[in-house]
Amino acid sequence: MTTYCDYCNSHPEDTFNKKYHDTQYGFPLKDDDELFERLILEINQAGLSWITILKKADNFRNAYNGFKIAKVAGYKAKDRARLLGDAGIIRNRLKVNAAIVNAQKILELQKEYGSFKKWLDKHHPLSKDEWTKLFKKTFVFTGGEIVNEFLMSTGYLRGAHAPGCPIFKKVAAKKPAWMRKG
Repeated sequence: MTTYCDYCNSHPEDTFNKKYHDTQYGFPLKDDDELFERLILEINQAGLSWITILKKADNFRNAYNGFKIAKVAGYKAKDRARLLGDAGIIRNRLKVNAAIVNAQKILELQKEYGSFKKWLDKHHPLSKDEWTKLFKKTFVFTGGEIVNEFLMSTGYLRGAHAPGCPIFKKVAAKKPAWMRKG
């Protein structure tokens, strides 16, 4: 018998979470803009339910120029004001600021390591606590739960899917061998 993860079973009528679970959660990402998007969505989820973020995901993509790191890193006061006035996203000054500051930091990491992904790969595997310390030192608005969910959702930490879940094997098949160790 195929058993989905408890999270999916606890939201049986929720198509947003089911689709995310089956097609995105835990799957490794290769593109820096996609990694940045996931980080910003996780930051915006803080204090809210994930379904709220999933329902607003397209609004976030539009508001943040498709999460193009270089574009967001160059946001000025008028962009902050535009984002804080956009009812389609989470209008929180700290979270808007985190997107801009973290985009700027990722640009620095890209210069030094070649990409955000290469920076993540260089540090893999680390424990959750080690990742959290690294993220807090490197980024803003990145507490333990945000870091944990970001890393699980992008395949850097285990736990996105239970071994009996049919998506577990799909995720494992997408991970390079070196990444399966963490």
